[in-house]
Amino acid sequence: MYAEERQQEILRRARAAGRVDVVTLAEEFAVTTETVRRDLTALEKAGVLRRVHGGAIPVERLGFEPALAARDEVMTSEKERIAKAALGELPQDGAIIIDAGSTTRRLAQELPADRELTVIVNSPPLATILAARANLNVIMLGGRVRGRTLATVDDWALRPLADIHVDVAFMGTNGISVAKGLTTPDPAEAAIKRAMIASAQRSVLLADHTKFSDTYLARFAALSEIDVVITDTVLDPQVAADLALHGPEVVRA
Repeated sequence: MYAEERQQEILRRARAAGRVDVVTLAEEFAVTTETVRRDLTALEKAGVLRRVHGGAIPVERLGFEPALAARDEVMTSEKERIAKAALGELPQDGAIIIDAGSTTRRLAQELPADRELTVIVNSPPLATILAARANLNVIMLGGRVRGRTLATVDDWALRPLADIHVDVAFMGTNGISVAKGLTTPDPAEAAIKRAMIASAQRSVLLADHTKFSDTYLARFAALSEIDVVITDTVLDPQVAADLALHGPEVVRA
C-alpha cells in the first residue's frame, strides 16, 4: 500500500470511529509506529486530522471546518474521477451552476471547449479559472467571501439566485446521509446551496466517499431534491443502494 492510500484509509477510519490509535494502525497496516506518526503528521498538515496523545481525531469532531486548500490536497484521484464522470451530466448548451468546493473545482477545470455555456459560480477562484475560456459566459455571484471556503454568501449572492433558472446545478457538500440529507457547517453557505438547487432543473452532487459518514450543523437539501450523486468506487455498495432508494441515481466513478 502506498503512503497516500494508507493515509486516505487512516482518514476514513478516523471519521468512521471518531479516533485512530498509532499502535493499532501500525499493527493493522504492518508498518512501524514511526511510519504511522509520519502519516498522521501529513494528514494534520492537510488540515483533516488533529494529533492527540497516542493517535489522532478528525477535525470535524472538534467543530473545525477544513480550509479549501487543505481539502484540495486529499482524495485527489477520486475527485478527478468524479469530475470527469460529471461531464456526462452537462447540457449541450444552456446554463449551469458550479458550487464552490474542491471537487467542483476539478469539474470547472475539465469543462469542454466545444460547448457554449453560461456558468454561474459563487467562488472567485472558480471565476478566475473559467473567465479565460472563450466558449463560456461566466457570471460571478457577489457577496461576502468566506475565508475558509472562498465562497460568496449572504444577501448579495442570494438575491440573483431567486431570479434565474439553470439546466443543472453541480453541488458540493461537507456531509451526506440518508437520515439527514446534505449538510454543511455554515448556515450562510447552506442558504446559498439551497437557493442554487431551487434555481436548477436538475441537481448533481459531487462527493467522495468520505462525505458519507459526516453530518454537520446546517441542512441544505434532502436526498429527494438531488437527481444524481456522483461518488467514487470506495463507497460501500449497500450505502449507495440505500441512497438510491431515497431518490437520486448513484454513480460510482
